Amino acid sequence: MTKIRHLICMTMAAAGLMLSASVSFAQQPDRGDEPGLIADDGYQLDPEWQKQMVYFRTTEPPGTIIISTAERHLYLVQPGGRALRYGIGVGRDGFQWQGLLSITRKAEWPDWVPPPEMIERQPYLPRFMAGGPGNPLGARAMYLGGTVYRIHGTNRPDTIGTKISSGCFRLVNADVADLYDRVPVGTKVVVRQKPEL
Repeated sequence: MTKIRHLICMTMAAAGLMLSASVSFAQQPDRGDEPGLIADDGYQLDPEWQKQMVYFRTTEPPGTIIISTAERHLYLVQPGGRALRYGIGVGRDGFQWQGLLSITRKAEWPDWVPPPEMIERQPYLPRFMAGGPGNPLGARAMYLGGTVYRIHGTNRPDTIGTKISSGCFRLVNADVADLYDRVPVGTKVVVRQKPEL
């Protein structure tokens, strides 16, 4: 009887440990959604993700933004078969999408209001956060159509080149400010999951 009681106690303790571990894991924030974290402005991007002018073949006119989620690059089409290429962070598996939209609104140091879908997945997130250096949207945001998606800055420069977001596209603050100054509201945005051939 004592052995059975001991075995039951051990099993319950192990189950409790697994339950607390799974609850703890579920409550961990996404690497890209860390409200209050101040970006490391001295962070050095890998050359692959640094802004640069590149040769780029497309039938889209200059001024168009083309996002390749597979490459984790955002291209701003320029005249003469070139584009400004920026390294970006994209949606994690299950949160990638493609489509044709336009920039409908722009904001400097935007406030962050996580959409209900994000709150449901991550209930620990604030319901509102004023714009500023600790805001996950970073220095600028460009809103895409009538969706919840944005091209925005980040307080986690180390996430550029990764797949971690809930579907938005993030750039380091210096790059998003540069892009923001180059494109007006109404800019065409093409989101592709595969590179153009």
